[in-house]
Amino acid sequence: MASTHLQKPIVKWLRNALFLALILAGTTAAAYRLLSPYPPSKAQAFRSTREFGADFDRTAQSIDAAFREEWTKRHLRPAAPAPSLIVARRLSLALTGTVPSVQEIRALESHPEADRIPWWISYLFLDRRSSDYLAERLARAYVGVENGPIVTYRRRRLVEWLSNALQENRPYDGIVRALIDSRGMSTSSPEVNFLTVTLEAKKGQPDDGKLAARVSRAFLGVRIDCVQCHDGKLGSQWKQKDFHQLAAFFGPASMSFLRLRDDPKKAYEVQYLRETKPEKVTPAVPWSPELLPGDGPLRERLARWVTAPGNRPFARAMVNRMWTLMFGRPLSAPVDEIPLAGPWPPALELLADDFTAHGYDLHRLIRLIAATSAFQLDSRSVDPDHPVTDEAEAQWAAFPLTRLRPEQMAGALIQASSLTTVDAETNVLFRIKHSIDEGTFVKRFGDAGDDELVRQGGTIPQRLLLMNGAAVRDSTGGNPLLNASARIALLAGGDANAVETAYLSIFTRRPTEEEASYFAAKLHGARGKERTAAVADLCWALINSTEFSWNH
Repeated sequence: MASTHLQKPIVKWLRNALFLALILAGTTAAAYRLLSPYPPSKAQAFRSTREFGADFDRTAQSIDAAFREEWTKRHLRPAAPAPSLIVARRLSLALTGTVPSVQEIRALESHPEADRIPWWISYLFLDRRSSDYLAERLARAYVGVENGPIVTYRRRRLVEWLSNALQENRPYDGIVRALIDSRGMSTSSPEVNFLTVTLEAKKGQPDDGKLAARVSRAFLGVRIDCVQCHDGKLGSQWKQKDFHQLAAFFGPASMSFLRLRDDPKKAYEVQYLRETKPEKVTPAVPWSPELLPGDGPLRERLARWVTAPGNRPFARAMVNRMWTLMFGRPLSAPVDEIPLAGPWPPALELLADDFTAHGYDLHRLIRLIAATSAFQLDSRSVDPDHPVTDEAEAQWAAFPLTRLRPEQMAGALIQASSLTTVDAETNVLFRIKHSIDEGTFVKRFGDAGDDELVRQGGTIPQRLLLMNGAAVRDSTGGNPLLNASARIALLAGGDANAVETAYLSIFTRRPTEEEASYFAAKLHGARGKERTAAVADLCWALINSTEFSWNH
């Protein structure tokens, strides 16, 4: 019995010692990364925009000139250039759905000012978070958020396939052709999930109408599906026949033994409005028929027509979607309804030209958008006599203020609670916790699903979730192993440094002199738990501010 009584205190002591060791290891690493720049290994392959040649600069300058011409015509004064840290924050939100960590900010600021943004883009492209995040955004446009048939649809496999393609920077036209003309099983050929998600429960075959609608909206930026049941009205140029002739390209697609293949005997039939019986529909494209190959399987011909260099809507659609992801607002609204006959914003055409001429290189497109003056302008004016107006935002004379989407809010909140970068190199247990926390937060905050790129206002429940919810409370708690606020209180070494680090981790900027002096005074003299609580209150206030929940 005596030995048993002795074992319990020893086990308890060992458990506490191990927990303390974990805390010390975590805080020691945090202290090093907090106080010294560290160049992440994945940023070794730095690419300057100078490597892309003179045509890259000419395109960026042409876009800037087009915007300046419009500003002059409308008597708009553009905002001043934004600080590089704010531009880096925009890029992080657009490409990873989160904000830079203090660790990453130290690495970014170790580079010369002129190289920081090109270096940061190179860093993000080499980070798997970017391809994973962009793959999810594209998947929502291609297949939505629905679960689909449980046996023949594997959404996760499709997103992984897209992520791999983006990580390798495969030409975008090749990605789209593979989706439209895919065959095989949803597990071994992940791209086939683009089709199998539409399988109809009763027929067990792909829904030709849904596929035609998604091809036209996601890949061409044209809402031809509005005439599926009747001819266009209110000035629409489309007819019922236009939609169903496009859908007929998917007519042969058939499921057999859980494999998707083409059955040449299977034809597309539809009963048109006011007709008494169905009729077979001959496949035809709604515009530019000269670009449609004359030979080959139907879906292969359609895929090549969609991605043909002469099919301008294809390039415009991706340019408009990527612009929306980076700015929070499309060049041409709505994002999937670009006028087929114009007019188009000059920047849309210039970017589409470059995108097509350079083999549909998505990395180049992102770099080019980031190089424009419109992307690098501030959201506010430093001149009180010339404030930023709604018209200035609409004409890109200032970076538009947009609310963070739910997944961006969750990602920013999780990253702001850690001084070190939350990425694939993070301990697996922490990654599991962060994944659960993100899913829970997004569910409660409200996921817009397929319509995530539509601008939406905030709600009172969303504000209350930030003020009183467990996510913010846990992120600003007193656990130095889990929370940045507790580590800042323990390691920052000075009131001013503590305030600065809190601002960097949450806002990706340093405090103004007024902010720094005010909050440093609040921390002055606090020690131990009192100091931890004071820093936690500061972080809670910053997270609940408007600045944190908006892209600017």
